[in-house]
Amino acid sequence: MYGSSPIPQALARGSGQRLLVAAGAPDAAGLLTSTLELAGYRTGAAGSGAEVAGRLAEHRFALAVVDAELPGLGDLARGGRLRPAYRPPVLLLVACESLARLVPELGTGERDYVTKPVRIAEVLARVEVLLRDVGGADLPGGTLDHADLVLDDGTCRARRGARTLDLTPAEYRLLRHLLVNSRTVLSKEQISNCVWGEFRDGNAIEQLVSRLRRKVDRSGPALIHTRRGFGYWLGESSGSG
Repeated sequence: MYGSSPIPQALARGSGQRLLVAAGAPDAAGLLTSTLELAGYRTGAAGSGAEVAGRLAEHRFALAVVDAELPGLGDLARGGRLRPAYRPPVLLLVACESLARLVPELGTGERDYVTKPVRIAEVLARVEVLLRDVGGADLPGGTLDHADLVLDDGTCRARRGARTLDLTPAEYRLLRHLLVNSRTVLSKEQISNCVWGEFRDGNAIEQLVSRLRRKVDRSGPALIHTRRGFGYWLGESSGSG
């Protein structure tokens, strides 16, 4: 249902905007999330209409990418849980036969759609157009931080405390992915898709994580941790990682 071709460099134009990805199938949600993050966006996820309402109430997303077949999506408007100020532009993923009943519940503002089977290049292009059309108003900034670790998407630089980190592009993408998903264990497959846009064997990921850990945790408490058998996560250790 979703294409998996590498992302053309010309389409990688995100600058840290936060997007909500709402797709019921975990594989589809994972592919969309990894693709958008590789293209320079920050993402949050929702798997049902109720989760969409909750996430939009918690955060001001720049745009929502929503599968029109998401469970419970039609209940959003009737529930009255969303205030107009928190309704972002929406990119709907719809089957061709469903175009006549495009879901209007997420807002009265900018909307667009792509038909399934989804082509990743088209999703990226329509996201870019929608964000451009809304003029970038009230979008989050391009800075991510956790404890004394700061990453600036505007300059593509990171620092820990007063120390600037000398990162390769792959290390930067990995650190960004860990920061966006702080305190969440990320599998090797998730990391590989985000960093390289394809799956690479575990040894390549282990070496990349090891290089980044030496730079980030060279001084100060460790922030990058291994959950053996599951993956890696970023945050303060409670002693049970």
